[in-house]
Amino acid sequence: MAELLRNPRVMKKAQEEVRKVVGNKQKIDSNDINKMNYLNCIIKENQRLHPSLPLLLPRETSVSVEVGGYHIPAKTRVFINAWAIHRDPSVWENPEEFIPERFENSPIDLFKGQGAQGYEFVAFGCGRRACPGISFAMASMEYTVANLLYWFDWELFGNNGSSSDLDMSEVYGLSVTKKKALHVVAKPYSP
Repeated sequence: MAELLRNPRVMKKAQEEVRKVVGNKQKIDSNDINKMNYLNCIIKENQRLHPSLPLLLPRETSVSVEVGGYHIPAKTRVFINAWAIHRDPSVWENPEEFIPERFENSPIDLFKGQGAQGYEFVAFGCGRRACPGISFAMASMEYTVANLLYWFDWELFGNNGSSSDLDMSEVYGLSVTKKKALHVVAKPYSP
């Protein structure tokens, strides 16, 4: 929600998509979610900029390898830094900016953890050892955000709705969270 509040154009476009797809129905269902392409782009972009796990689970090399000019001996425990991969300027244009459109018509496949360049998007890991709960996680995020966007109009609390000074700093640990709580006002929307 923080990125949507910080980017009102994106929130407006997402709300228009969600409200158009759902219409006057009383609830959102999975058929509706499958028609919300822009919402899917928002979820992917949010996972790119703010991965739930900045460091993927450790792996151990089975043989000696060379990666990026560095020798890594066999039996070395290796952590994949998803946060750094997702912000790599050699892969992502304007990597620090929230741009959901980068995933429209994109070859990046969240379920395979790879795209046109290779493994540049690893929010849920990649390959055979990718998170087994990826489908559930994506469905949960899409359904939750779709409902929040459909049923409410949102604004920041206490700063006249201005998003320019929204503190996006994060606390890093096993997972990543916002450093300062997000205080919002939800105004009910009636279809």
